[in-house]
Amino acid sequence: MIQVLNLYLVFAFMDHNQYTSRLLEKAVSEFAKLPGIGRKTALRLVLHLLKQAPEEVEMFTESIRVMQNEIHHCKTCHNISDQEICSICSTPTRESKILCVVENIRDVMAVESTRQFNGLYHVLGGIISPMDGIGPSDLTINSLVDRCSRGNVEEVILGLSATMEGDTTNFYIYRKLAEFDITITTLARGVAIGDELEYTDEITLGRSIMNRTPFNTSLKN
Repeated sequence: MIQVLNLYLVFAFMDHNQYTSRLLEKAVSEFAKLPGIGRKTALRLVLHLLKQAPEEVEMFTESIRVMQNEIHHCKTCHNISDQEICSICSTPTRESKILCVVENIRDVMAVESTRQFNGLYHVLGGIISPMDGIGPSDLTINSLVDRCSRGNVEEVILGLSATMEGDTTNFYIYRKLAEFDITITTLARGVAIGDELEYTDEITLGRSIMNRTPFNTSLKN
């Protein structure tokens, strides 16, 4: 079996990368659509699956099918969830009066990994970026305003990346929430200018959360 797979690998790069199997080529093309996966890596992954027992490959494909069909976005914070309300929002020990606004689900994971934040989240689903055609209406900002208007929120932490787009989105949200009696803070600049939150190390990110500053103070800097 191993010799056959090695032959596949050799043939795959012969004759101007023409595959000996159209089924193999189709599988490689699908894997290569994943971010950060080139065709060589895609081929290696496909060949790895070919070596696995059929039941293991079936479990792999079934998990993706179930995820695609059954995963939800939390109705409260827009994080991914197995239920209508995610496990973070439904945990009674979380500090519900503090919201951390983040760009995406990966940022929730990044903040959670610091173990320095025990409040709730609000996932925007992106940041304002006119160059990419993303405006305020494309994000969950109206949902955030609605949550704050109920009077249950005391602090909103603007936990967006320290980029021009992130700062623009921070300012827009700050203006939208100005009418409410809410403390609006932002991450301390332990997060370097231009850095994306998900790539910031846990210690730096944790300290940035603990040492957050009033947002209006950051406007004067």
